This record gives sequence, structure tokens and C-alpha cells, in this order.
Amino acid sequence: MQQHFIGGQWVASASGETLPVIDPSTGETFDQLARGNAEDIDRAVRAARAAREGAWGRLTATERGRILCRMSALILEQHEELAQLEARDTGKPLTQARADITVAARYCEFYGGAADKLHGEQIPYLNDFHVVVMHEPYGVTAHILPWNYPAQMFGRSVVPALAMGNAVVLKPSEDACLTPLAFCRIAEQAGLPAGALNVVTGLGEEAGAALTAHPDINFVTFTGSPEVGRLVQRAAGDRLIKCVLELGGKSPQIVFADADLDRAEATILKAITQNAGQTCSAGSRLLVQRSVHDEFVARVVKRFEGSRAGSPAMDLDCGPLINAAQKQRVEGFIRRAIDSGVPMLAQGRVAAGVPAGGYYVAPTVFGPVPRGHELACDEVFGPVLSIIPFDDEEDAVRLANATDFGLLAGIWTRDGSRLIRMAKRMECGQVYLNCYGAGGGVELPFGGVKHSGHGREKGFLALEEFCVIKTVVQFHGE
Repeated sequence: MQQHFIGGQWVASASGETLPVIDPSTGETFDQLARGNAEDIDRAVRAARAAREGAWGRLTATERGRILCRMSALILEQHEELAQLEARDTGKPLTQARADITVAARYCEFYGGAADKLHGEQIPYLNDFHVVVMHEPYGVTAHILPWNYPAQMFGRSVVPALAMGNAVVLKPSEDACLTPLAFCRIAEQAGLPAGALNVVTGLGEEAGAALTAHPDINFVTFTGSPEVGRLVQRAAGDRLIKCVLELGGKSPQIVFADADLDRAEATILKAITQNAGQTCSAGSRLLVQRSVHDEFVARVVKRFEGSRAGSPAMDLDCGPLINAAQKQRVEGFIRRAIDSGVPMLAQGRVAAGVPAGGYYVAPTVFGPVPRGHELACDEVFGPVLSIIPFDDEEDAVRLANATDFGLLAGIWTRDGSRLIRMAKRMECGQVYLNCYGAGGGVELPFGGVKHSGHGREKGFLALEEFCVIKTVVQFHGE
């Protein structure tokens, strides 16, 4: 039975209610989760405020950093146990789960080292004034995490907030929250003061809504769907507090005729099958210049035909989707595409021997996908690739920017000038040139534009998101 972590204590929900923890690879329940409500959220916020005004708030930035570095070391010491937990909770292949735990440790290491490096500045002003700019924590920050990368997202969202000295209340997804809860135990071992980190599990419409609406929250960060993101932003707007939103994408990979096709081909499959395509930064649109379209697509199709989905222990191209509803959603996209006449070019297979109740969908590729079709515009959040031909550079730019999203783009060409031109014209937050993705990318600012959200996570910019800028002006006379 998994309980809330509030004020340094493991506690049951005020209601006594629970939720099932389901293994996506089998469809079977293997644990129970406390079902939090507004009363649990209020307890957590009050514990966070007490910590911020007490022991946690009195620590220096250097001391905070040392705690985070100890957390990093402890995560690495317990690496395999945490990876197994992450794989079972999310269904992802063990190789991916192990990589995610490594990245979570790196977040603690990076922000542990950065905690005392965000310096203020002195501004030259009038001769009889001394002016400094300071960075201060907001106070109590609210974090709502998705189910696709619970370990990584803990590091990406919670750790920089702690590094800046904020006290945290976290509501992880009810579909995947076991590693964030395990990290609470690690934080205790590392010496994090009670109340600095609080976790309330439960449903978004109950615990999540109560958290974003709580009157004593100073900042909100949310990763998830645009639909829920709008609700979060409205709640923050009602209270006039800042929020950071990361809301998904429909990211293009643009392959020009002069590209290194071997290198591009090797990346395409992984960019859409990683985490079974349940990745906001998935390379879900493949735009190929017409002169090499048939040749390159044939190569991609061959790779998809050999792809397989299976259980975490099988460690194949992708695992199951997170739950039955997500499986139905992705299969709905595939069915509607077929019904509307979009050619299915290839489909991998679900490996033999997987449990019958698992939420598996084989990697699938469609093309050419008509411009304006939902496969060309909407986020599927599954292992489904859409291929669209383009004519020239101008056409590629129009296609790449022709969605409501703007998170990532990948550009493949040997023309250095074109790389820069294209990068500047992409309406998104990150652009990859002759590559796609960069592992955890802890050091690299990440976020989107348009319906992909606003604000930035990762890198030093995340620290700036989690702090208030204060200008102090002192008159000292000539």
C-alpha cells in the first residue's frame, strides 16, 4: 500500500480511499495507492509552508546543493531496484527505465552543483545609490507530473525547485508514481528536512485540482495535455501566480535530399518508438524531400517491419501503452486513418508470449499522409509515424510549422547554411541539426511555444523560473 508523504511522514488519505496500481504489461493490479483529496493537499501545503519558514528555509544554498548531491549518489546506489520499479509501473523496456534513473540522478547532481551558482548582480546607478538584484525562492511550489517519465520528471521539475530553496508539493500521475514516492525515501536518507518535499497521490480532478487552486501556493508547474493545461493556467490566473506549462508536441523531422540518409534512418524509428511514442518530444512527423522520398521511405518501412513491442523484461523497441484508455485512443487514430484511406506502409508486431491483458500497440507508419489530416496535425502519443513529402525549403518550413504545437524539430541536411536558415524559421523551443534528442539533456533548456506551452525547464534557466527577482536599492549618500 502506497501512502502520501507529508511533513516527513507516510500517511493514509484523509478519506481512507485507495486507487489500484496497474501493471501496463499485464493489465493486472499489483498495489494500492492512497487517493488524495483537498484535505490531504491542504495538509501538504501547510507542511511545506512550515518547512519553508523553518529548517528548510534556513539552509544555505550550498547546504541545499549538498543534500541534492547526496540524493544523486543514493539514486545511483539503488539504480537497478529503481529501474525495475519504473519499468513495472510504466511498462517501458528495462533499457529505457535504467536510462531514466540515470538521468534522474544527473538532475540531482546538476542542480546540486548549481544551487549556489545562480548569483545576483550589482547595477551601476546614481552615485549615491547602491543597487543589487537578488534571486529568491517563491515559497511553496506546486508540481503536477505526467505518467510517461515519472523518474525523469521528478528530476526535471522538483529538483530545481528544491535547489532554489522552494518547498514542494507534488501530485504525480495516478498511473505512474512509484519512483517519485521512492525518491521521497531517498530524500529522507539524504537529509532533506521534513516538509521540504511532500507528495500527495490521487486523481487529477480531485488532488490535482485542489493543489492548483490552493490559496497558499506561490507557483505551479504542469506537464500534460493542452486541455488540462488550460485548466491549470486558469487556476493560476485566478490567483495571479506564475505557472510553467509543457503540453506536448507534433514534432517534425525534416529530411532533405542531401542528408546523411544512413544516420537519419537510424534515428527515425527510435524517435517515435521510445517510450512507445508516449513522449511529448516524439519525432511523430517525418517530412521527406520528394526527390529522395521513395528511396528513404523504403528504408524506414523496412525498419518498422522489423520492430517489436513487448514487456519490460523483453527489452524490445517499445513496451505497452500506459493504460487501456491510451491503448484505445492510439488504436482509434490507426483505425480512422485506415478508414479514411491513408496508406499504412508498415506495422511492426507485438512479440509472442506477452500477457494477453497488456496494453500493446505495434509500431505503425502511414504515408503519404494528407496535409490537414489528423495524423499530420494532432498528437497521437503512441508509436505511430506520419510521413509527408515536401518540395523545397519553403514548403518544408510551411509543413513543419503547420500545427498548433511547437516543441521540437529535427533538420537533416549537409548544407550548413540551410541548417541555420531552417533552425531560425522553426516555431518551436528546441531544434536538432543532423541529430534528434540528446539523452536526458539535463543541461539543455527545454520548453515550447504555441500549444506546447510556455516557460523553460532544464539547464540554468529552470533555476530562474523557480525564483523571484528582487531589486534592492540603497541610498548611501555621496
